[in-house]
Amino acid sequence: MIFRQLFEPVTCTYTYLIGCPRTNEAALIDPVLEEMETYAKLLSELGLRLVRVLDTHVHADHVTAADALRQRYGAKTALGLGASVACADVMVREGDTLPVGDLRIEVRATPGHTDSCTSYVLEDRVFTGDALLIGGCGRTDFQQGDAGRLFDSIQRQIFSLPPDTLVYPGHDYQGNTVSTVKQERVKNARLGGGRSREEFIELMSKLNLPYPKFIDQALPANQACGRAPVPIQG
Repeated sequence: MIFRQLFEPVTCTYTYLIGCPRTNEAALIDPVLEEMETYAKLLSELGLRLVRVLDTHVHADHVTAADALRQRYGAKTALGLGASVACADVMVREGDTLPVGDLRIEVRATPGHTDSCTSYVLEDRVFTGDALLIGGCGRTDFQQGDAGRLFDSIQRQIFSLPPDTLVYPGHDYQGNTVSTVKQERVKNARLGGGRSREEFIELMSKLNLPYPKFIDQALPANQACGRAPVPIQG
């Protein structure tokens, strides 16, 4: 498997490139509009053909490059069926499998941060978007957020994976790049150490987080899969 982890510093967003070395087909997970030329250069250097663009949810902190990549490469875009929009080519649901050459990406529904949150499992790793972060999780106080639902999603869909499964989140603000299911089950500040569902709901209700910095630009654009948005400036 060809694999690259990319970082956009303004919104601290991770994007993941996966590729099949036999067929040269590739997918991007959670691409950022402002990084289009970075993706184009990397695809060219590696000799890969982009066939899929997967968003883990309708983002509120950055504008997705999904539509721009669709227009440029003819790649098929995908978004969770729980989304209240239908701009993607494929609306994925729990249990779906997305082929990328010889690779098979398993779809796991992980709502709670938003209704559309989806995690993607590939071999020994899981791409969790904003549902599960390294040492934390996505907020649940806007965009159909539900703390109890998020707790259930993480417990059933992510923490049920083998303990050595690599966890690749959608963001990190502390310089972390990867974790494991075992590490998050034990050490996650919001979910680890056997915290109960009720304790988690109470904790999330008291966070008092600030209004998302880029939501007024990002959310309307992402409801159209990033079509014709106003770029975010840091």
